[in-house]
Formats: sequence, C-alpha cells, structure tokens
Amino acid sequence: MQLIQALSPEQLRRIEVLYEKAFPACERKPFSLILEKQAAGTVDVLSLEDNVGFCGLAITMKYNDLVLLDYFAVAEERRGTGLGSAALLALYAYYPARRFFLEIESTKENAANKRQRLQRKHFYLKNGLSELGIDACVFGTNMELLGHNITLTFDEYFSVYKNIYGLKKAEHVKEL
Repeated sequence: MQLIQALSPEQLRRIEVLYEKAFPACERKPFSLILEKQAAGTVDVLSLEDNVGFCGLAITMKYNDLVLLDYFAVAEERRGTGLGSAALLALYAYYPARRFFLEIESTKENAANKRQRLQRKHFYLKNGLSELGIDACVFGTNMELLGHNITLTFDEYFSVYKNIYGLKKAEHVKEL
C-alpha cells in the first residue's frame, strides 16, 4: 500500500469522484477548500494505491503534532479485501511523530444507519485505534473520537479546526 500526495489533475479527479460518492453532502467540505488548504500545507490529500492502481483516499488535517484523518474511503469495488486495514497501517507509518486520530458518527444514539456506524467503529478498533473519551458535535453531527496510541483533550482537538479553518468555522465544533 502506497500513500501518494495527490497533486496531478488525474489523481485529484479520482479522489474527488470517490469523495463525492462516499460521503453525504452534509458531511463534505467544498473540495476547492480542501485543495486550498493542501496548497497551504495544512491538509494532505493522499491517493491510496497498490500494485493494481488507485484504491482509495485519505484526507488529513495537520496542526502541530496532531493529525486528524478527516476523510477516509476505499473505492467501492475494492472494499472487503483488506485494503482499508493496510491503508490505516500505512497512515500510522506516514505520520510517525504525530498524534493520529479521527472522528466517527456517534454509536451512542439511535440512527437509521446505527448498524453501519457500529461496524465502522469495530473496524477502527480492530485496526489499532481506541476510544479517546471525547464526544463532539461537528457541524450538527454527533461524533466520537478514536486515536492511535495517544491521549488527546477536546481543546487540542478543537485547535486543529481553529488553526486550519479559522475560529468562525471552528465554532461549529462543540464538546458534548
């Protein structure tokens, strides 16, 4: 599994198509904003590739020693083959000196997709992440935070949003 900084128009096109397909509109940031932050060096847009070719995307937000895996998806036709697990291991290695964490939709509330949320959480827990004990409402969606061998406070988590997207947008991230 290789993680390649997506810079070419072809790589970015494949990533944008998967991004729009894999995430509901209410959870997506404008792709142009992500590219703007990539150019500023605070966001990595990574193409997940193996010997067959493109297999997914990882979009991370970076601030100080913190890395938030903001978006992560394996191409639909490649799911269920172990690529997601391999990609997570590659991401841990890609950011060895940083505290790596992510948000998942809350599994603590009743939702139409509760089974999917629980499966997603199980996937991350079996791949080396653990609960951080932080619950947040992020732009109206309740989230749980999981991290890879780290400790994290809500204020540190909030600082990622504040320093990358500014206080006005960060005010939409609240501790529960």
